[in-house]
Amino acid sequence: MTKVLVATEKPFASIAVKEIRQIIEHAGFEFALFEKYTDKADFAKAVTDADALIVRSDIVDADIIQAAKSLKIVVRAGAGYDNLDLKAASERKIVAMNTPGQNSNAVAELVFGMMVYHARGCFNGKSGTELLGKTLGLHAYGNVAKRVAAIAKGFGMKVYAFDPFVPSNTMEKDGVVPVNTLEDLYKKCQYVSLHIPANEKTKGSVNFSLLSLMPEGATLVNTARKEVINEAGLLKMFQERKDFKYLSDITPDCASDLASQFEGRYYFTPKKMGAQTAEANINAGIAAANQIVSYFKKGDTTFQLNK
Repeated sequence: MTKVLVATEKPFASIAVKEIRQIIEHAGFEFALFEKYTDKADFAKAVTDADALIVRSDIVDADIIQAAKSLKIVVRAGAGYDNLDLKAASERKIVAMNTPGQNSNAVAELVFGMMVYHARGCFNGKSGTELLGKTLGLHAYGNVAKRVAAIAKGFGMKVYAFDPFVPSNTMEKDGVVPVNTLEDLYKKCQYVSLHIPANEKTKGSVNFSLLSLMPEGATLVNTARKEVINEAGLLKMFQERKDFKYLSDITPDCASDLASQFEGRYYFTPKKMGAQTAEANINAGIAAANQIVSYFKKGDTTFQLNK
């Protein structure tokens, strides 16, 4: 019998586990649950006889893949997949997937939660600013950015986007103004929200030369990955532009430098929490289970990452 293991150091919500179990068992597969582990060796032992694996932010590296002798598919319940070693999976002919779109609304709402919170002085009782009429730039236009754009329109913001992989008419249909270059995006927008993955092309790409193009009252919002930021450039921007602010749902390595010099001009959530809602948790888990069933029953590889 095909065995599907849900291995999560940080567990899914109980209702998500219940739904995943029902999907897996209804398909005639064996369901196994491994939660709250603290030792990688225990994870490696648990995955030994699994045919399929569902994880959240758990690290599925070459060691885990080597231990998973029967593994045919691994699904990361979420959009980001830098916790999966795609090269090691490919070498073993293991299909690796994510569940794009399931966390999009949660991340988009966090973008605006941070923007409103900081624009109003972190609710310190003093006069703040409004988002109405401000310009917002979307650096990439995927599932999360589309939800951000929809929310921004409700706030009365003018929205621009740059994404060379998305047709301009797709953006225009959403009421978003496409721009031709990344530099143009940063020049036009008081707020820029990052929605790019962390890969060899993007790591460190958001640098001083790009940030310095932003107009007066610049605010950078990062719900992507900290690795896309060139932190030396970020610090230089803080030093040279007293109007610049940075909001992120992951603490940068230079946080102590920012804290000692630029209090009030940044905000970081205590941990990466863009997808930390009950709805996103449930949606991503259910999507992962359905994708595994579709893979084994129909050979469906729609969301395969390592093609």
